[in-house]
Amino acid sequence: MATGELTRESPSTGLEGTELQPGAAVTASGRVSVAQMYEPVTPSGPFTTAQLARVDEALTLASRETGLDFSIYVGELGDDPRAGAESLHDSLGERGDNFVLVAVSPGERVVEVVTGAHAKHRLSDRGAKLAVMSMVASFKEGDLIGGFVSGLRMMADQAGSAPQS
Repeated sequence: MATGELTRESPSTGLEGTELQPGAAVTASGRVSVAQMYEPVTPSGPFTTAQLARVDEALTLASRETGLDFSIYVGELGDDPRAGAESLHDSLGERGDNFVLVAVSPGERVVEVVTGAHAKHRLSDRGAKLAVMSMVASFKEGDLIGGFVSGLRMMADQAGSAPQS
């Protein structure tokens, strides 16, 4: 026994006859220190961290390439999905002119794309519809993330590069 080391049988700890659990030790001050497994906090949403990273990367690349701001909403849109998506877009305020919002309600099986005033000149309704068709094809196969990634790429391609100022 090293100098200052206490054992379970040491009368100064008050732990006589007590069985310590594996990973526990009595410190020099008499306290019991217990090692526990670290369990990282996992996201509580429907997507894994890796899936969220893929979507974030696709959003970042589309925004960087086009100069438009892309955003995705997943959730219920209400009785009138188009009005719900437009309401979400309107909540962006003045910044909304440059935004493209992709609103998806899996439970309602609805995809809506709302473009702001400036974004509408860069991304035509036809281009948005083609991207939605691509997303829906992936969604039907159960690949929500893949649908978002391919749809964002298609919309970015349709909008083209950011204009030089």
